[in-house]
Amino acid sequence: MRLRRAVLSLALALVAFLPISGGAAGPAWEQWRSVPGVFDVGGPLASGSLLVAGSAAFYTLTPAGDLTPFARGAGGYSDDPGAEAYFAVSPGQHVASAGCDFVRDDAFVLRLHVPVGITRVGRSGDETGSFTNLNVAVLNGIAFDNVGSFDHRLLVTAPVNGKTELLAVDCTGAVQVITKTAPIVEGGISVAPTAFGSFGGYLIAPDELSGTIWAFSPEGTTSKLVDSGLPKGMDIGVESIAFVPPGFSRGGYAYYSDRKTPGNPHPGTDSVLRMSSADLTAAGIQDGDLLAVTEGGATTIDVRCDSSCHATTVVSMPTSAHGEGHLVFTMNPPPKPSRSPTAIPIGQARPVSVAPFIAIAAAVLAAGTAVMFALAARRRPR
Repeated sequence: MRLRRAVLSLALALVAFLPISGGAAGPAWEQWRSVPGVFDVGGPLASGSLLVAGSAAFYTLTPAGDLTPFARGAGGYSDDPGAEAYFAVSPGQHVASAGCDFVRDDAFVLRLHVPVGITRVGRSGDETGSFTNLNVAVLNGIAFDNVGSFDHRLLVTAPVNGKTELLAVDCTGAVQVITKTAPIVEGGISVAPTAFGSFGGYLIAPDELSGTIWAFSPEGTTSKLVDSGLPKGMDIGVESIAFVPPGFSRGGYAYYSDRKTPGNPHPGTDSVLRMSSADLTAAGIQDGDLLAVTEGGATTIDVRCDSSCHATTVVSMPTSAHGEGHLVFTMNPPPKPSRSPTAIPIGQARPVSVAPFIAIAAAVLAAGTAVMFALAARRRPR
């Protein structure tokens, strides 16, 4: 009897260690590719690769994970390694008011030292120089108008006296002030597609301090798009937004920079994070939706606007990630390779198979039963 109890107790103890799951886990950002000092991603380029900004350096990064130095050497790009110099990659569109085109795949980088302005890095990686100077003390956001509501110009935000100035820069470097009185915003910004409810064609920008996502009209008026509902505060709140491109639901990835920040509650990993379209569509995301991600923890929401705008949580569990810069997408990449031992979703344990636990428990029960029968046989009268 004692042996039987011992065997049953051991089997129950093993069963207690079996993982319990109420269903499939939600989507999670994957720690995908290490990049020294990473703080922003842009593109994709015409080649399908991303352009990645690291510590005073640029790289190209293919959807397969191949990282190559870019804009190095004589004539290459160099700046303060600690600067959050966000950048935008040109889609090569025409600016009607200026009668010229931006060159496809040129990168335009915020220049945060005197003279403050924008530096252009040519698509070859060799040509670089000042594109324009701006009459502000600091810059904190940059994006191209891919839609046309701002005449396909380069849009830049600057904090001035507790407000935000929105500036539009054409392909000659000429600057127009759209507004000087908008609410404070910062980080990855983007222009909404025309089908995005009543805010189609507006510049959408996040405010990490309040958690609010704002919409700037081409005329310079500002409206609240939505309260993100995400954690808020300096180095915590919503940092980046981007619109899911048409066709993304058929295959692709979303990418976000996780910058290593020692001493921060979210210390980061110096990695490019990614999440597949399969995971995002399974969570209910549709082409044309707005994704918004926090700086502290990379928690994520999906915003959809029709007659009104409403937000849905996509990734609710904060992690150690320290997000920076833009959120970008690639579509229809090669088949996803087997996940390497280091490519683990951020903040999520590697899945554990139940089968080994069941096998061990069954073996223990079988062995115990055999022992009990053997002992019983030895005790039978002869």
